[in-house]
Amino acid sequence: MHIPDGYLSPSTCSVLFAGAIPFWYVAMQRLKKVFSARLIPLIALLSALSFVIMMFNVPLPGGTTGHAVGMGILSVVLGPWASMVAISIALAIQAIFFGDGGITCFGANSFNMAIVGSLVAYGVYRLISGNASLESPRRIVAAALAGYIAINVSAFFASIEFGLQPMLFHTSDGAALYAPYPLSIAVPAMMIGHLSFAGITEAVISGSLVAYVQKTDIELLRFTAPAGVVDREPIPSEQVPINLKPLWLILAVLMVLSPLGLLAAGSAWGEWSSEDFKNPEVRKQIAAASQNVAPPDNIPSGFEKLSKAWTAPMPDYAPAFVKSPQLGYILSAIFGTGLILLLILFVSWLIGLGLNVTRGAKA
Repeated sequence: MHIPDGYLSPSTCSVLFAGAIPFWYVAMQRLKKVFSARLIPLIALLSALSFVIMMFNVPLPGGTTGHAVGMGILSVVLGPWASMVAISIALAIQAIFFGDGGITCFGANSFNMAIVGSLVAYGVYRLISGNASLESPRRIVAAALAGYIAINVSAFFASIEFGLQPMLFHTSDGAALYAPYPLSIAVPAMMIGHLSFAGITEAVISGSLVAYVQKTDIELLRFTAPAGVVDREPIPSEQVPINLKPLWLILAVLMVLSPLGLLAAGSAWGEWSSEDFKNPEVRKQIAAASQNVAPPDNIPSGFEKLSKAWTAPMPDYAPAFVKSPQLGYILSAIFGTGLILLLILFVSWLIGLGLNVTRGAKA
């Protein structure tokens, strides 16, 4: 679901980036209201967790691959606004350093996964969990369904963006300039895999982690619980202890196990490179995953130009200085996590600086 450079026109990228800005702005304003040194590690941890979860590719029908995002668990614990920031930061690190998702498509990917995914996940979770107690199994089911529905809505948005490209942007003779497949192919190709394996993976992760949190530190579920369930504010006060060690342990285990993401062969639908369009064997795979419709003989000119917009220093999570793909994957997970921590510390500094300036002006 990480749309690479070249698949969306510059105008589509601009519209989606502009559409994301108001949500990022509101999210930052909401974070300012609950700004606390205790929340910084939690947001950083869950952002890193999302980053690592997205490294685990699973095989999908048609020979493609997909992955969970973690939007379910992030929205359940942090709420939709902090989840938007956390997932957007993870997506930025992936695009800039690992070439997973395009630089020009960062706004689109953030809109689909961080914004739409977080809002849908939170809404579904709150609707289904209702006033159930924090210990209730109903919250596990609610989290699982929230993750499942959210990732499928996000995939649907991406499929629409893919499918509109050849209809809106083409040459005078009808040749696509960017993504080549229309809605009739893009929507089923994206949705079949996400309604099945990718969606189930997201559901299992979301439900399992909520069950785990219920046993290890149920205070984390108070963040998004309605007032009728708890006798505190949704964001716990400084006196409420939060134990993040269990989640840090899960993150560490996932980083070590991240090479399992290499076992799923093939690219995700809509994430083929320009070289893939020239490779006869890969072209057969693309056609097989696209209702047996072959990709265009010539690489779409707009796609070819934009696909060169950015060269990541460690493309495909494979550092050039590491011979072993498995070790490179683990090091990429560790490096990406470290970058996320630093970036969130920087964002928290900006929020804190903004608060200090505001307080100084009022004084």
